[in-house]
Amino acid sequence: MRTTRKHNLLATAVISALALSTTGARADDVDTRIGTLSFTHDLENGYPTKETVEKLFDERDFQRATQIYLWALPMVSIGEAEHVMMEAPGAAPGDIIRVDTVPGIARFLTGNATTPYLMTWLNLENSGPVVIEMPAGPAAGFVDDLWQRPVTDIGQPGPDKGRGGKFLVLGPGQTAPEGADAYIVVQSTTFNNLWLVRLLSPDAKEREAMLAKIRMYPVSQRANPAVTKVHSLGGGPSFANAPRGLAYWERLSHWVNEEPVQERDRIMMAMLRSLGIEKGRPFQPDARMAKLLTEATLVGEAMAKVNDYEKRDMALAHYADGSAWEFALCLDPSQETANYTQLDERAAWFYEATATSKGMVSKTPGVGSVYLATYKDTDGNWLDGANTYRLHVPPNPPVTQFWSITLYDVSSRALIQNNTEITDRSSRQDLIKNTDGSVDLYFGLTATKGLEKNWISTLAGKAWFPYFRLYGPTQAHFDRTWTLPSIEKVSK
Repeated sequence: MRTTRKHNLLATAVISALALSTTGARADDVDTRIGTLSFTHDLENGYPTKETVEKLFDERDFQRATQIYLWALPMVSIGEAEHVMMEAPGAAPGDIIRVDTVPGIARFLTGNATTPYLMTWLNLENSGPVVIEMPAGPAAGFVDDLWQRPVTDIGQPGPDKGRGGKFLVLGPGQTAPEGADAYIVVQSTTFNNLWLVRLLSPDAKEREAMLAKIRMYPVSQRANPAVTKVHSLGGGPSFANAPRGLAYWERLSHWVNEEPVQERDRIMMAMLRSLGIEKGRPFQPDARMAKLLTEATLVGEAMAKVNDYEKRDMALAHYADGSAWEFALCLDPSQETANYTQLDERAAWFYEATATSKGMVSKTPGVGSVYLATYKDTDGNWLDGANTYRLHVPPNPPVTQFWSITLYDVSSRALIQNNTEITDRSSRQDLIKNTDGSVDLYFGLTATKGLEKNWISTLAGKAWFPYFRLYGPTQAHFDRTWTLPSIEKVSK
């Protein structure tokens, strides 16, 4: 009781100090970071004035909107991937979309131009449970739910171990039919899911042979499944990044209405309701709310950038002492810890990338992949397209497959638009090596004479960042006996 009274007296003193902190302020005014709040008597004993009521509701809604922006990034971002995929001519959910050219890959967040992608959008509510037949061979992929949480890995990091198998993907409330022992049965928490696979063979004929054996069909059609359609996705005006402005909230409303509400999200759904987004209702914001939400996406995205490019208090981002590189994917694929959901970690990753899988954070040598990112040079300055930089790749990179480096525009988080269609360099290319087997790579406006094979063009007036990927990382990566040095600025 004594402690409570002490706290009340302290609070009253603070309120009184705030109220009198501005010369000429009324005793019933409180000056705060959102402006002056006025009351009929004072904060403790009075009612808020009409102007203060409106100001506080605006501030409440704005604060909720900026935080919901970060919370909803996984859902909205992957939803944009569906939008782009369905722009392939003739495409429909359940079809395979080939994304194997620079213009096509450039439409997705932080795509890798070294390896082609195969993608499928699954709508299990419409199709029912779906069978995915995966042939044996070098491949790595996954099925992710609409929150970009892994449903299953596929291929070498998956339960099939690259030996091939039949997966049966179930949606919420769906059950496997009799005879399901023949399948690897997995259950998604959402009806909408992304299937993504990379065929890793460097031989194009081997990749085509594997693609011809991949089949996808509703389990209800297993006795006589139709041939899986394959479409190619080229360049286009839309990108799979979170839209700006009111479109962000329109997309979020769409997906909220597509899926069952999960228990962990009920509080967020209550906040969404105050913004005009509610399951079973159309999103029809009035002028006040439309203006507020539009501004919230600006502030929300600015927060997302800070949260991503600085990664404050994200221990899993640390790569090696003395290196500006960090792990881009610094969350558990489940997005959960023992005591909390990794809100900041997942917002950082899904602002600049799409999808997670266990294989992407595997600690088993020779399995999966590693994603290193950096946004600054050795001097701690942001990477600038007007400058020239060098990256020294030491000899004997720790990979069983290959390494690659890819450059991205900060504005889109997609392949850098440098008008050359050369956005990456990798150990699968004919690079110029030093006598010890190391490689020096250059990034800038113009190529270093004699080292054109080791250069990627950047653009003045645009910021950029790279991913350095290790495919099949070996023990030398995990024990850090091999580390990647920071990018060094060599000239303006």
